[in-house]
Amino acid sequence: MLMLYKRVDKKKIADMLLMMEKENLKPTLYTYKILIDAKGASNDISGMEEIVETMKSEGVEVDLRAKSIVARHYASAGLKEKAEKVLKEMEGESLEDNSYVCKDLLSIYGFLQRADEVTRIWKICEANHPFYKESLAAILAFGKINKVKEAEAVFEKSVKMGHRVSSGMYSVLLRVYVDHKMVSEGKDLVKRMLDSGCNIGALTWDALIRLYVEAGEVEKADSSLSKATQLKQIKPLMSSFMYVMDEYARKGDVHNTEKIFQRMRQSGYHSRFRQFQSLIHAYVNAKAPAYGMKDRMN
Repeated sequence: MLMLYKRVDKKKIADMLLMMEKENLKPTLYTYKILIDAKGASNDISGMEEIVETMKSEGVEVDLRAKSIVARHYASAGLKEKAEKVLKEMEGESLEDNSYVCKDLLSIYGFLQRADEVTRIWKICEANHPFYKESLAAILAFGKINKVKEAEAVFEKSVKMGHRVSSGMYSVLLRVYVDHKMVSEGKDLVKRMLDSGCNIGALTWDALIRLYVEAGEVEKADSSLSKATQLKQIKPLMSSFMYVMDEYARKGDVHNTEKIFQRMRQSGYHSRFRQFQSLIHAYVNAKAPAYGMKDRMN
């Protein structure tokens, strides 16, 4: 229930905790992790820190996963020094002995733009034959610190080592290309992916659609979205629809904005304010009256 409320209604978390207290149920480590993540996601850093202190006072160990959650929220809140302190605690005296934390260290140091730390940690991973998830984290981290060549090198090394180069690895490199507006490289990567026989998942479609939108090729983005919605085994992400819808709205193209709006509803994304916000922008930019919009929203 806590996981459910964390996603849909954080205000009800307090009610659930009161219910647990009445039933004399002590929070477990897993419970504390949910609470830490919920507070951090709400940017309530002091509240997050209070939960960590409560854990310690109750004798519950703050494990590596909990520390990783804390470090991520410190980083997101711009508290760089606090984030790095936790990351050093996670690393311990020898990263070679604690190599299982490399994935999280790469990801968070990348977010913090610590090029020196990303490079250092990846060298240690390379020396110890990196795991698949470490390679994924390294590609994204090098992308974050604007070292695209290094991200490509990690990808190519995984291919040469015979790693399971799935759609996930193609997706993360594609995201790097999208972030750096490397359109031709992104298109070549998608072609290579198709030639290799990999299935294109929702994340890959999302990155490809964003790539076309940012390249000013909204029609190709729309076509890709249409193909993705016709596939039975996947459901396009909401962001995939919004990339295309927002671009049509920006152009004042009411017809196509409405088309994407309806396609989203058919795919199961119903009655969200974000969709109506984009739709209204389309009418505003087209200088056209949005008759009945209030009733539609109601």
